[in-house]
Amino acid sequence: MKPEMTALIQYRVDRAHESIEEAKLLLENGHLHSSVNRLYYACFYAVSGLLLTEGLSSAKHSGTMALFEHHWIKTEKVPRELGRLYRRLFNRRQKSDYDDLVTFLLADIETWIGEVKTFVAVISDVIRKWEEDDKANRGKLGSE
Repeated sequence: MKPEMTALIQYRVDRAHESIEEAKLLLENGHLHSSVNRLYYACFYAVSGLLLTEGLSSAKHSGTMALFEHHWIKTEKVPRELGRLYRRLFNRRQKSDYDDLVTFLLADIETWIGEVKTFVAVISDVIRKWEEDDKANRGKLGSE
């Protein structure tokens, strides 16, 4: 894979980590809805980076989710719980952004932060393994 694509993948993983930190800061300052938004985006950025490892992307959030479910969840390359968490946060973010009178509990969001940290860590590990395989394959091609 071209170095530019590898850099873009890493950028998206970095954005995922940054979004988790933003969610924590927002939560600490009482901005529960915005915290939920950032938790969803942490997952979205991680998945977007993961999709790029296979040359995939989507212009829509629902398309990104569908590609993730088709290529990584259904094939069991990542645990099914990750797909469920991503979908739950997508739905909560949608409700938070577009519906009225939506409330969240502080304790729930604190739990979700831990779950999203795990989500991003698992996706980051899958990407890291892909990068190692990609480097090894390029090395093999160069020696032939």
